[in-house]
Amino acid sequence: MTATGGPLAGVKVVELAGIGPAPFCSMLLADLGADVVRVDRPGTAGGGDDLLNRGKRSVQVDLKHEQGPEAVLALAEQADVLLEGLRPGVTERLGVGPEQCWKRNPRLVYGRMTGWGQDGPLAHTSGHDVGYVSLTGMLHLIGRKGGPPQVPANLLGDFGGGAMYLAVGVLAALLEARSSGRGQVVDAAIVDGTAHLGAMLWGFFGSGGWSTERGTNLLDTGAPYYDVYETADGEHISVGALEPKFYAELLDRLELTGKVPDRDDASNWPELRATFAETFKQRTRQEWTEVFDGSDACFAPVLSMAEAEQHPHLAARQTLVRRDGTLQPAPAPRFSHTPNPEPGPIATPGAHTEDVLRDWGLPQGLLDSGAMHSAS
Repeated sequence: MTATGGPLAGVKVVELAGIGPAPFCSMLLADLGADVVRVDRPGTAGGGDDLLNRGKRSVQVDLKHEQGPEAVLALAEQADVLLEGLRPGVTERLGVGPEQCWKRNPRLVYGRMTGWGQDGPLAHTSGHDVGYVSLTGMLHLIGRKGGPPQVPANLLGDFGGGAMYLAVGVLAALLEARSSGRGQVVDAAIVDGTAHLGAMLWGFFGSGGWSTERGTNLLDTGAPYYDVYETADGEHISVGALEPKFYAELLDRLELTGKVPDRDDASNWPELRATFAETFKQRTRQEWTEVFDGSDACFAPVLSMAEAEQHPHLAARQTLVRRDGTLQPAPAPRFSHTPNPEPGPIATPGAHTEDVLRDWGLPQGLLDSGAMHSAS
């Protein structure tokens, strides 16, 4: 079913099936109302609980069939955007690269998602999130003093530095294409986006305000008032009381006003940290949550994914929703004039081939020839 509503209603997106950041980007576009058609290979298993395929439609195309490239080009001819996450040069060899698509649709925005980018010494080598964020310096700064770097799942690289930058790039190119009539390639490399995410920290580093010694800086657990602490029940809470007025409230709720050394002298940080750690161990996470309820002390309980749904604020905003029994994040951000559609169902490979042929005006012969397959 085609998504309706949302600020991208009417925008058509073709996604060449892949994993990770490119599918996340197309899911985001679908969340915003775009009609996203995912091109899967015949025989591909899928559906299930893969939320990156929600809100999309799927067709199956055999690119090894003599008419396979024509099927993708026919889709590209009707589309506004094409997304792919293959190694550089692969789509060109398949016959569906940018130049081949532009012959059919000069306005097409061609989004390319890779780890290393379309050029450079590593462009044709394999990689994963942890390697990309390692090279940018961003992994090095995550962790505690004296400890190793801590891997932030694949949120920083694949989705933060990758998919989100691809989405911004595609939307910018789409806006430009509407005035110029010309599409362009969006070369979204995870290394580029991850480095860009660190802009503020690069500024700190350049001015001498950020040490390369991990866990000694203001925002990397170096400061005891911006850290995580264990509670009496083995759970954890976080505090981020950077501003003086918030820090004063933190001390007030902890009943430590006038009992701790000056935080502005970093030599006092070990003593201050020890006091905070000892204090937070005296009560459970829930008890501390009640103590800080309604405060501006920048306090939060550290919740698991299983617990987050029940938090009153997230529940009130419906930040997490259930569809067909599956817990998932609601579309974000939100819009006042063109509200997002509800999260769409997870696409089963090939389930929408015939619908897309009809809706996008593609010739039935592509299905009859065997270049396209239908699982319906």
